[in-house]
Amino acid sequence: MSSGATGGSGAPHWRTPGLLVAVALLAIGTLAGFVRAVLVAPLHVPLDPNEGWNAYHSAAALVRGNPYPPTGSFLTNNYPPLSFYLVGIAGAWVGDNVVAGRLVSLGAYALICVFIVAALRRLNASLTSALFAVLLFASTLLLTSDYVGMDDPQLLGHALQLGALLLLLRQRRRSGVVIASAVLFVAGGFIKHNLFALPLASLAWLVATDRRSAAKFSAALLLLSLAGIVAVQVTLGVNVIHELDSPRGFSVDLLKSNAISWIPVAALPLCSLVWLMFRFGKDMAVQLGSLYAGISIVSGLLLLGGAGVDVNAMFDADIALALCAGLAMSRLTTSNEPLWRAAGEAFAILCVFPLAVIALHTPDWREASFWLHPLREEAAEASRDIAFLRSHPGPAMCENLTFCYWAGKTAAVDVFNLDQQFETGARDKAPFLRRLDAHEFASVELDETEPFPFSNDVEAVFLRNYRIDHRDDDGVFFVPR
Repeated sequence: MSSGATGGSGAPHWRTPGLLVAVALLAIGTLAGFVRAVLVAPLHVPLDPNEGWNAYHSAAALVRGNPYPPTGSFLTNNYPPLSFYLVGIAGAWVGDNVVAGRLVSLGAYALICVFIVAALRRLNASLTSALFAVLLFASTLLLTSDYVGMDDPQLLGHALQLGALLLLLRQRRRSGVVIASAVLFVAGGFIKHNLFALPLASLAWLVATDRRSAAKFSAALLLLSLAGIVAVQVTLGVNVIHELDSPRGFSVDLLKSNAISWIPVAALPLCSLVWLMFRFGKDMAVQLGSLYAGISIVSGLLLLGGAGVDVNAMFDADIALALCAGLAMSRLTTSNEPLWRAAGEAFAILCVFPLAVIALHTPDWREASFWLHPLREEAAEASRDIAFLRSHPGPAMCENLTFCYWAGKTAAVDVFNLDQQFETGARDKAPFLRRLDAHEFASVELDETEPFPFSNDVEAVFLRNYRIDHRDDDGVFFVPR
């Protein structure tokens, strides 16, 4: 695709030593982090409470054909359905839905990296600049989140939508290509419902650059989305819009806290976005990157105020800013002006600095066992706790559902979402309190008791009926009094 950018392979390497150093440092860190994630994947150590939650719904998708719990259940599924079928199928082959989900996540992460490089090359960025951009994104995810190699559908959805973007970046956009792109975008949305920034940015970009394709694309997006919603209603008897709209608290303080933790790593790529807009605002590649960054940053920051929302709300923004950083780097390092090339070199090194600070402030990283035998002690402790839950016949309640999943327990309670339903008044507490009084759960795992995961009245009933058996780094484990 021609965008008016400086293409080719970029400046001779001897003219950009700073960029090459930055690429080398980022590559070493990214490779080490990815290898460690691969080593962790088969271990029975919960990486996040979402892992067990996703694993149970994937099992339901495969066994019952429906990943949504029946009415009256203390479980909640507020995600679109597609990922549960895909991971469920992979889990049947692997024998463990958590491990299968982790492998899918690792594969999606690798695809995202490949697609970012391919997109930048189609936008005429130099190869070295594209490598810098993708390594900046890849290392940021590894350092600031635990989503790489986690059983969570977020990265799979991003991979599909970046594949859709690549189709739109083809020089000749035939109708079949535009429709295929829309299919992948919608599929990504039916994997994770917070993935709307890139399709909206792509549509806005097409309206500005190719209105005929924009009309086909918008029609395909709308029709495919409606068809998906109707298909879920007809086949599963589920109103997916209603399921996605689960009660959730919102806090401005939480939004501020999450935003403050995201900004330091994003600050320099944000500067590259501003520079591109002022200097190359009419360039089609820059327009695409700017639209994607603007929509994803604003929407992501708003989502960060929701209870239980994690850093994955900013992954679209991270991808968009990586694309902008790659475009800016290409223009800087291929410039005939020594001053601009020097600015590009400085920018590359400065982007590495905040990531290096994060790495150096993680003491465990200096231990050889962290890389060679990751989570060995954690795996041993988790094994004991899983055995404890398994040794108590009958239903179990786990705040971290991964423990109950590996203990072979039937899914019983989604602690976080149940508490959100209680707090927002969307659900009556009485049926749950009766089950606590009846000692229905033979064993219970809570991540912590201060703060308690339920409100004071629920806490009082729980502690009246359950006592602590033991506590460790995995949480607090209870049995009936």
